Amino acid sequence: MINYKSIAIGLFSTLLFNTGSTAQTSTGEVKVSGAMKNVMRKGELSGTIHLDTIQNKKHLYGLGPVEYLKGEILILDGRSYVSAVKRDGSIQVAETYDVKAPFLVYSNTENWKAYKLPERIKTAKQLEAYIDEIRKNHQRPFAFKLEGTFAQVNFHIQNLPDGAVVKEPNDAHKGQGKYERTNVSGTIVGFFSTEHQSIFTHHDSYIHMHFINSDRTEMGHIDDLILDGKSKVKIYMPGK
Repeated sequence: MINYKSIAIGLFSTLLFNTGSTAQTSTGEVKVSGAMKNVMRKGELSGTIHLDTIQNKKHLYGLGPVEYLKGEILILDGRSYVSAVKRDGSIQVAETYDVKAPFLVYSNTENWKAYKLPERIKTAKQLEAYIDEIRKNHQRPFAFKLEGTFAQVNFHIQNLPDGAVVKEPNDAHKGQGKYERTNVSGTIVGFFSTEHQSIFTHHDSYIHMHFINSDRTEMGHIDDLILDGKSKVKIYMPGK
């Protein structure tokens, strides 16, 4: 006899796995739509999620690229910012939820605990190790953020030419706008996980971070970060 109930459950589970994933933590759910590797290695550039369909936008944080790699997305405490490269190479930032992403990681995080970033933390890799150490007894993945003045932020904005075909990561980097800012004030939103490499972090990293400046006119994906130890940069982790 055919067990239709089991078949239905199996089909639902398959659909759930293929359309997104959720990691339950004590501070809320970290949700993922799509996967970085599908974009970078399979050329799946169309949107897997329309941001306006996210029902709970209260204290929402998130990041990802714009579909077809035409920009970057940063959601900061319920406000969604989208950046793009203009024809002259300058940056355009708009505040809107009317955008799709081929992959997106996001979470509703209301309570934050502030830490003074130690002066010994100078680079993104050192920051990653520091986060891993101080949160080793906490559930993962999770969102985090930094606020203050950063000695140097190198970031890019995806700007893939129309009709470009992506078969490997170098293809996805074509047309990128690359920017370097020194002694710049703003906010960094990041997500940390040791289990999501090539899903929402690169294969060689546990963090994915986007930067937005204080006046909300520049935003992009962080390639490199330098901290001088003198600026009063604070890092915020989920918790009370």
